[in-house]
Amino acid sequence: MGLIRLETFIAAPAERCFDLSLSVLLHLESTAETGERVVSGRETGLFEAGDWVTWEARHLGFRKRLSVEITAADRPRHFRDEMTRGPFRHMRHDHVFEPRDDGTLMVDAFAVAMFPLFDALVLLPHLRRFLVTRNDTIKRVAEGNDWARFLA
Repeated sequence: MGLIRLETFIAAPAERCFDLSLSVLLHLESTAETGERVVSGRETGLFEAGDWVTWEARHLGFRKRLSVEITAADRPRHFRDEMTRGPFRHMRHDHVFEPRDDGTLMVDAFAVAMFPLFDALVLLPHLRRFLVTRNDTIKRVAEGNDWARFLA
């Protein structure tokens, strides 16, 4: 199983970062490059523990569907989403928010498995770029002036 660990410092409170990370609207904005859309499940608002969604997106030239469930949530410190159906043998994404004096350290631990050699050479680098883009969007919105429109 491959693991991606990313740390992103955001000059905003942990509560804001946590909530933005659970915003359906912000998720869709952050994944515009892959044409991600909701196929079923929660379509608006903020995800909560027990919520599920099926996303459809284009990755590595193929359109795929991925169903995930929010299996744990402890606002504003941590939440986890896990694949319930999709192209991977396994997928688990832990989101951790560590308050700092001047903001929040957002830590992603993304565990995924498909095929070992493919994971190492193709999948993990692709998903790392995907997560960096998503985190850059969360950072830009959280530190900006229009973050409230994603939390309404």
